[in-house]
Amino acid sequence: MPTLLLRNATLLVTMDDAGREIPDGGLFARDGVIQQVGPTAELPATADQVINAQGMVVLPGLVNTHHHLYQTLTRAVPTAQDATLFEWLKTLYPIWARLTPEAVYVSALVGLAELMLSGCTTASDHLYIYPNGCRIDDEIRAAQEIGIRFHASRGAMSLGESKGGLPPDRVVEDEDFILKDMQRAVETYHDPNRYAMLRIVLAPCSPFSVTPDLMREAAAMARACGVHLHTHLAETLDEEQFCLERFGRRPVGYAEDLGWVGDDVWYAHGVHVNGEEIGLLAHTGTGVCHCPSSNMRLASGIAPVRAYLDAGVKVGLGVDGSASNDSSHLLAEARMAMLLQRVTGNPRGLTAREALYLATRGGAAVLGRDDIGQLAPGFAADFIGFRLDRLDYAGALHDPVAALVFCTPQRVDLSVIHGRVVVEEGHLLTVDLGPIVERHNRIARQMVRGE
Repeated sequence: MPTLLLRNATLLVTMDDAGREIPDGGLFARDGVIQQVGPTAELPATADQVINAQGMVVLPGLVNTHHHLYQTLTRAVPTAQDATLFEWLKTLYPIWARLTPEAVYVSALVGLAELMLSGCTTASDHLYIYPNGCRIDDEIRAAQEIGIRFHASRGAMSLGESKGGLPPDRVVEDEDFILKDMQRAVETYHDPNRYAMLRIVLAPCSPFSVTPDLMREAAAMARACGVHLHTHLAETLDEEQFCLERFGRRPVGYAEDLGWVGDDVWYAHGVHVNGEEIGLLAHTGTGVCHCPSSNMRLASGIAPVRAYLDAGVKVGLGVDGSASNDSSHLLAEARMAMLLQRVTGNPRGLTAREALYLATRGGAAVLGRDDIGQLAPGFAADFIGFRLDRLDYAGALHDPVAALVFCTPQRVDLSVIHGRVVVEEGHLLTVDLGPIVERHNRIARQMVRGE
C-alpha cells in the first residue's frame, strides 16, 4: 500500500474537532487514508512519496455541494446577463436544449478543472436536462478522468409549460423513464463504501419543473437504495409564489409534505425561509447549500446563514451553475459567504474560519460524508496547499488562515485527492487543459448561435 508524507507546512489547518492549527505541521497517509497528523518532528521520516510544504498553509480539500457543470458553456450570455431566475431560465432553456453528450462531457471537464484549481477535492453536480441522448454517464466519465471525488446528481424535469411548469415541453422527460434511469444510475455507479470516489444522488430539479408524484417516487427510491436527495428550494420569491398558488404551501412546507426532509436531503439555496422553517431543517437534519454569488447575480436575496448556523442547520457552499455565477471558484464562494453575512450590518455575521468550515466540514456533512472535510486519522487524504509568499498575501501573514478568505481568492499550489497529487506547483496534472478549453469554446459558440 503506497504511503505519502506531507511535512514542513508553515501551518497545517486540520479542521478537526479541536480546531487544531499546527505550525511546522504535516501528515502521513497510507493507501489514500490519513494515519497520523501532527508536528513534522513527530511524523515518520520517510514514505513512498514525500511532499515538502514549507512556505505553505495546508488545509482539508474544499467540498462543493451544488453545481451545474454544463452551464460553463453559457457564461455571460448577453441576453441573460440582467435577469431574475425565471427570466434567466426561460432565456437559456432553448440554448441548453442543444446540449449533446460531447458537450456534457467537455463542460464537465472544464468546470471540474476550475473547481480543483480553486481548492475543491469533492464536488456534487446537478445535471437535470438530458436532450439529444445526453446521460449522466457523460459527466461521470469526465469526473473519473480528472480524478475528483464526485457526487453525480441524476436530476430531472418533467413538468413542461403545457402542464403549468416553467421549462418548455421539449426539454422535459417522461417520469417513468426518469425513474428507470435513476435506478440504472444507482445500480451502475453508486459506491456506498467509506472513501468512495463516486456516489449517485437523486435530484428532481425544482417545484416548478417536476410534479409532486416524481418528488415522492424519487424519495421512495432513494431511501430504498440508500442514496441522498437533492433539489432547488426557496431560491426566489417567484418560486414561493408559484408554490403558494399551485400547492397552497410555501416551498419548505411543500417539501415536508412530500417527505423531502431528513438527514439524507439537502436543498440548494434556501434563501426565503422563516424561523419556523429553519427550526424544521435543524430538527430533521436537512442540509442547505449556500450559493452566495449566484444569489447575488440573479438578485435572489441573501440566505440567512447566520440563523441557520445558530439553529444547528447543516450548511455547505456551492458555486452553483457557471451561467449564474459565472465561475467555479469555491474559495471565492467562501469569501462571498463571509462578506454577504456582514453586508446588512453585522461585522461578526460570519468569520473567515467559519467560512472555511462551511467549505470543508460543512460541505461534508451536507453530503452525508464522515470521511472527508478534516485532516485527522481515519479521514481521506484530501488536502490542498497555498504558498504564502505570493504578492496577494503580502502583509497578511499575521493570520494566514484568515488571509485565504479576506484576500483575493487564489488558485491552489498543491492539491491531493485520496493520496494522489492532482495539482502541483499550480498546474493540473490529470488532463491537458489547452485542447479541452479550445474544444469547449467551439461547442459553446455552436450552442449559443444555434449552429
